Amino acid sequence: MSGTRSHWEEVYSTKSETAVSWFQPHSERSLELIASAMPDRASAIVDIGGGASRLVDDLIARGYTDLTVLDVAEAALEKSRTRLGREAGKVAWIAADITQWRPPRAYAVWHDRAVFHFLTEPDNQAAYLSALEAGTSAGSAVIMATFALDGPEKCSGLAVQRYSAATLAARLGPAFSLTGEASEAHRTPWGTEQRFSYATFRRRT
Repeated sequence: MSGTRSHWEEVYSTKSETAVSWFQPHSERSLELIASAMPDRASAIVDIGGGASRLVDDLIARGYTDLTVLDVAEAALEKSRTRLGREAGKVAWIAADITQWRPPRAYAVWHDRAVFHFLTEPDNQAAYLSALEAGTSAGSAVIMATFALDGPEKCSGLAVQRYSAATLAARLGPAFSLTGEASEAHRTPWGTEQRFSYATFRRRT
């Protein structure tokens, strides 16, 4: 994602969190998949690219106690901290480029809704996968959502790499076992449809 930090800082500095195409009042599909994959509310969860997402609000409300949110844009993280107020102290906030980040720990759940699909260059994909391997351990759940094969080719003016659950599994490699898949027709705030592909994995070793 080198070179895109300024892009995302501008997006979140100039637009309301509810005025971007990926906004969801509640990330119902992600919540369902997280609860199914790791019902223990003390499990460590990291949300990759979750800067201004309201997923963290709902995870706090549901009693999850070990939450980390990473985003390349400090402006996105600040929107969530402001929105949460005192509750923001229950979350570890990390401003970092995922392709350059080295996780300090292994997480029980690695969640990513629409970061990986922005990585269209093999080197950046490999850097992400290196972080994924460092940030998970045997038994960790990985939940990833990307634009589906029939989804948009661009988002926020940037090209994306579209995936099915099968092609995403092939890209993650044999260390991660595909355990489930789902599709979602996301409605943007202005009513257009974006097709997403969700895939869940369990790390083998």
